[in-house]
Amino acid sequence: MTKPTTLFDKVWDAHEVLRSESGQSLLWIDRHFVHEGSFHAFSKLHERSLSVARPDLTFGIADHYVPTLTRRLDAIGDAKVRGMIEQLADNTREHGITLFGLDDPRQGIVHVLGPEQGLTQPGLLMVCGDSHTSTHGALGSIAFGIGASEVAHVLATQTLWQSRPKKMRLSLEGELSPGITAKDIALTWIARLGADGARGYAIEYAGSAIRRLSMEARLTLCNLTIEGGARCGMIAPDETTFDYLLGRPFAPRGERWDQALAYWQTLKSDDDAQFDREETLDATEIAPTVTWGVSPEEALPIDQYVPDPSRIDDDARARQVRDSLDYMGLVPGQQLTDIAIDRIFIGSCTNARLEDLRAAAAVLKGRRSKVPGIVSPGSTQVKRQAEAEGLDAVFREAGLEWRESGCSMCVGMNGDLVPAGERCASTTNRNFKGRQGPGARTHLMSPAMVAAAAVAGRLADVRQL
Repeated sequence: MTKPTTLFDKVWDAHEVLRSESGQSLLWIDRHFVHEGSFHAFSKLHERSLSVARPDLTFGIADHYVPTLTRRLDAIGDAKVRGMIEQLADNTREHGITLFGLDDPRQGIVHVLGPEQGLTQPGLLMVCGDSHTSTHGALGSIAFGIGASEVAHVLATQTLWQSRPKKMRLSLEGELSPGITAKDIALTWIARLGADGARGYAIEYAGSAIRRLSMEARLTLCNLTIEGGARCGMIAPDETTFDYLLGRPFAPRGERWDQALAYWQTLKSDDDAQFDREETLDATEIAPTVTWGVSPEEALPIDQYVPDPSRIDDDARARQVRDSLDYMGLVPGQQLTDIAIDRIFIGSCTNARLEDLRAAAAVLKGRRSKVPGIVSPGSTQVKRQAEAEGLDAVFREAGLEWRESGCSMCVGMNGDLVPAGERCASTTNRNFKGRQGPGARTHLMSPAMVAAAAVAGRLADVRQL
């Protein structure tokens, strides 16, 4: 008799090359994504005259620094930004690595491009020098972000030392109400458990409501796993996963597809598998949710009020709330729907897929935005598909800018910034101080909720539209 095993342990154990006396595992890496910020790791290789061990399993993606106003390198005025993009091209060319560069028709944000191209597959172990690598776990892989020295180690050896995290199953049971999205699910559980509530855990999302989510919604949910402190998030592959992958450029074909499918169908937690922690949410209780503070855990349903620190007994928590309100320019007890915004942003690796753009366009169609804003698709392929459906026209007619793909205003390192003191309704993943630009104030929410805020000129309940 074999011991019942979790999905996480099945994939981890399949990649463990050896285990040290201290208990750390040396793991084989199936996919390694590098982007402009990976130049430190390539420099380490150069210093030691090392080559990339498996360039065929390494993929370069230009996304963080790429401008969204142009695809021409010579049109980029910022020499630093231009240099970062050129350096990635030089490093990948030198080591024979496939690059999805600025002018590649497949270019996109790494966590949109990977699944879209079929590079992300069930049962793989994937890493990237970006915390939101957890996104790829939506297809049943183990995927997590790593630091610069770890990137260099993977480049040189195709392996990585890691400590095995504990396992949490987060179950969502019941039926989601109309208009409730994966973004609302994520902000709800993070608000309940805290930004560090899942620290030290790998999360498996399970339950009837999870199984009903589309693949794009699952990607959003796993993307935000890191915001609750977890190491990674996973969803067991099923027919939704297989249908999504079939025919994608890097997915197996023919007999190899049949072999892969037979293996993928085994990737689920056994009925009696033991988790270190179990959490359950009622899907019917989840409402459209927005952040009011400077952490994803500082979030509330849209029909609620800004918290009052004078009514919080915990002194440390009261100080944190007071600090958040000061930075965000909010008044204790203020109704969330009374908060006026200055601009909106729809994009990022969290919410810039075709399904996200459709949801926002459905709200904006025939309406005008009361504030300026940018819509940046998650990949060039998403951009083409959106334009084929006329979504770009909906955004333009609403008064918003339709841009090229890239991380854009999510990270504020490519020219797309929220001016200091301005308030932005955003589909991104982080709202800490200065994330979208020095002094910027960010409210996180779903694409449909951002569209509703654009129409209202303030935070708004999309259900009323």
